[in-house]
Amino acid sequence: MTQERLWQVLDPSWGDPRGRRQIQQKMEEARRTRDLALERMEKAARRFKQENPGTQTAHILSLTMVELAEKLKEGSLSPESVLYSYMGKALEVTREVNCVVDFIHGCEDQLQKLKKQKEKGLLYGIPVSIKDHINCKGHVSSGGMVKFLGQVKEEDSVVVQVLKSQGAIPFVKTNIPQTMINYDCSNLIFGQTLNPLNHQKSPGGSSGGEGALIAGGGSILGIGSDVAGSIRLPSSFCGLCGLKPTGNRISKLGVVSSITGMKSVAGMLGPMARDVDSLALCMKALLCEEMFRLDPTLPPLPFDEQVYTSSKPLRIGYYEGDGYFQPSPSMKRAVQQTRKLLQDAGHTLVPFAPPKIDYVVDELFTRGIFSDGAAHMVDCFKGDIVDPNLKSQYNTYRLPALVKKILAIILKPIYPRIARDLSALCGVGSAKNLWDQHGAVEVYRTEFIAKWRKLRLDVILCPALGPAFNHGYAGKLFAATSYTNLYNVLNFPAGVVPVSTVTRADEEELKHYRGHYGDPWDQRLKEAVEGAVGLPVAVQCVALPWQEELCLRFMKEVETLAHGTKINM
Repeated sequence: MTQERLWQVLDPSWGDPRGRRQIQQKMEEARRTRDLALERMEKAARRFKQENPGTQTAHILSLTMVELAEKLKEGSLSPESVLYSYMGKALEVTREVNCVVDFIHGCEDQLQKLKKQKEKGLLYGIPVSIKDHINCKGHVSSGGMVKFLGQVKEEDSVVVQVLKSQGAIPFVKTNIPQTMINYDCSNLIFGQTLNPLNHQKSPGGSSGGEGALIAGGGSILGIGSDVAGSIRLPSSFCGLCGLKPTGNRISKLGVVSSITGMKSVAGMLGPMARDVDSLALCMKALLCEEMFRLDPTLPPLPFDEQVYTSSKPLRIGYYEGDGYFQPSPSMKRAVQQTRKLLQDAGHTLVPFAPPKIDYVVDELFTRGIFSDGAAHMVDCFKGDIVDPNLKSQYNTYRLPALVKKILAIILKPIYPRIARDLSALCGVGSAKNLWDQHGAVEVYRTEFIAKWRKLRLDVILCPALGPAFNHGYAGKLFAATSYTNLYNVLNFPAGVVPVSTVTRADEEELKHYRGHYGDPWDQRLKEAVEGAVGLPVAVQCVALPWQEELCLRFMKEVETLAHGTKINM
């Protein structure tokens, strides 16, 4: 397709040639700025390597974050050697999969200041990658949208300030999908990010740049965000560990959003890393007096180390499918095998079924996150071009409410699930209905917790969507986030842990996949996950609100058992 034809199909403001040129110029300028930043980063990494030829880069990159933190604290490794080693590796990874969108040039000054400080924070000398829309002083938070380009931030977000106070060194910003309401990782400013494990696959999203960079070895710790699974999905697709905390456990001050003001579904920031101990160390560092001082709206709950290190047997609820989307064969097998490992290790496993899942996904999540009828989302595209990966979503969002309602009536007898989704995309319609919507979420949360309490559960084990999708499918399957968005509606902490890889038997079984509804969405899910032999498969671990430490402790148990080393009970 020619560029002119692409504009004609995708530009919401096609009739304004002057506006198109201005948009093009802004995007080209943003790409030049990115390229200059990466050149600056490359020069810095090359200079250090030339001046320090004996640096054991391979050894540094092979260390876990806990090992790295210990060596930095004791002085057997210098912060310079670690930062520049990761800079070099991040450049190598982004050349391969296009995941870095900016170099946080202030990291070199921060490095010098860090060396002069007497007290070493919990993350002393640890390089950290930051998702694009989280503000860093002197840099743009694009959100993958033209309207945010050129808006250089005057101060760091609270989470970046706290990371720095703990000695961490934010050094790059990473790519996201346009608007971030998508779990692929593509926008027309910076392009498509690929999965480093298989370039035919998506890294997931919206924290997809983080997933790709960490999985490729170019970062050891990343900060992402999650409103429907945007930390957990790229963690699942890329074979990483990721934690979505309770909504207000970590400060969200200083973050760009395409749906600012939406309160029906909880969004939050959280860490992504290669192992659970890294997530725990990050949470311990963030949950400190500095964060509670900078954002007094947070509950001042420091990290409870005793809960995380406990070895008490757990009572674990589990389910293999949520009843909305049939799990892929590898998703189901991952839960089955993990359940057996946990039982053999002395834990009690109890069957659990999330109540009224259709109602939750359609009425509480979809109607909640788009309670304005998707008006905010559509507004985001004014003066912009729609990325091809978002075209399917955008074209549905921008339909007049009356058209959505008529289509829902027509489709209801044939494709009831799709009809319900179209109806939900009409939004709530009035302030009264919005209040009713919020009340319905509270009623459902109470019902869910009552069922949890009746079974005397500590935590829940359930599937994580996967394996990694083929490119182009995430934008056509937003409802497949049902496995993750449930816990955004509930506002429960939830994390993802890789436990297995896709087998040839899984791929063979996938040929017989029909789904629960036999509609186009089921067919798309089958196509989305095809060709994934050898790619990671994860499970999801869930706890009650404010119990991040218990969630992490459960994740650690799963990780340990899945890696074949049973912990002592």
